[in-house]
Amino acid sequence: MSSYKLNTKRTILVGFAFFLISAFWQAYDAIVPLMLTNHFGLPQTASGAVMSLDNVLAVFMLPLFGSLSDKVNTKFGKRTPFIFIGTIAAILSFIGLTFIDNYQLVKLSNQGIPALSEILTDEEILERTLDITLANPWPLIGFIATLLVVLIAMATFRSPAVALMPDVTIKPLRSKGNAVINLMGTAGGIIVLALGMVFSTSKNLYMKYTGYVLAVCSVMALGLIIFMFTVKEKKWVAEMEQDTLDLGLEEQVISKDEPVRKLSKAELTSLLLILASVALWYVGYNSITSKYSVYATNVLGFDYNMTLIIAQAAAVVAYIPVGIIASKIGRRKTILAGIIILASAFFAGNFITPSTPELIMYPIFILAGIGWATINVNSFPMVVELARGGEVGKYTGYYYTASMAAQIVAPILSGALYDLFGMRIMFFAFGTAFVVFSFVTMFFVKHGDAKDLGGKTAKDLIEDNFAGDD
Repeated sequence: MSSYKLNTKRTILVGFAFFLISAFWQAYDAIVPLMLTNHFGLPQTASGAVMSLDNVLAVFMLPLFGSLSDKVNTKFGKRTPFIFIGTIAAILSFIGLTFIDNYQLVKLSNQGIPALSEILTDEEILERTLDITLANPWPLIGFIATLLVVLIAMATFRSPAVALMPDVTIKPLRSKGNAVINLMGTAGGIIVLALGMVFSTSKNLYMKYTGYVLAVCSVMALGLIIFMFTVKEKKWVAEMEQDTLDLGLEEQVISKDEPVRKLSKAELTSLLLILASVALWYVGYNSITSKYSVYATNVLGFDYNMTLIIAQAAAVVAYIPVGIIASKIGRRKTILAGIIILASAFFAGNFITPSTPELIMYPIFILAGIGWATINVNSFPMVVELARGGEVGKYTGYYYTASMAAQIVAPILSGALYDLFGMRIMFFAFGTAFVVFSFVTMFFVKHGDAKDLGGKTAKDLIEDNFAGDD
């Protein structure tokens, strides 16, 4: 019989799928906007529209492929084929994207653009670059078409990759498991940030990114190789299902061909409230993180890099502890506490002015990082807790639909209010309001915590059932 403790080694190995996903997005977010702006001359509005394609595709594709992976049954499992094929397709198309970009750079070089950038203003250079692009738009068309292939490839396996953790982890331990998965994702992002420093991606406006992307794709490929050779999906899923039955967490494990019990009205209401909460706090959080560099630079006159690094570091430190806390007091209560922390941090930000010492912003962002980690670690497990039988992939898609839709809405809605009332007044106020709204919806959630164990904690139940086992 298995131990009640989270199998950390197994969770880390499963987490290599999320590791390679995070590595990709760190590189994508870093260089694709630079390509679009500096190499093709696109204005910020057009560049922003292209950069939003991933979120738009995700709203439709993540639930689709999450649901599809629920129905697949191969000798490698349900999720592994999507992860393998999707990663290979993403790597190849991402590398191909740089070749098209290189062709555009040759065009710019032939027109003397790199040399002219030393004597012309940024606006004049971008105008000339855009003129060159519009004179022969086929490289841009090919770039965007290839970019769509990259984004579709990534969308095919994100939900299956994230769904694999709850597939192999019994319900009471999924908050802890999700903490480990988040740490693996952070590790992938940090490695790619280091590669960006090695390749100096921010220092050369007209650099060819092929070498950098090859390095990033090598990291992704290494993560995939480790995953493929160590993760035994079918075996681990079967063990989790047996533990689930032994613990009485479900009366039976639904097979592929059996009808899945529908959610009760109360469970469905809770699911909708959880998804509404996810959307609301993502609107609030994303409105801050996506525009903080602009707010800090243009309004406060602060250096934004250190505050964002501090927030990320605080979140990393908090991941494991908040997973443990949730296993003791419940996910809902832990999330509500996280919302209070995050809202308090954003509310305090309203009182920071250009005359405030920059150091005062650091504890505010430490609180924000802790609050976000507390919410993020526990919200996904609450959604998949309500999944029945083999529907974890579908519910993973629901979670990402809510979060991705929010990230589409956040910059548009917040930007409109900034233009109307001013960024100084609305920046932290907007974020605070939406995080507070999420407290209201989460407060009324009644389902999604680990199974009601009649007063016993999840740990107590597992210890009772495994008492005497080696």
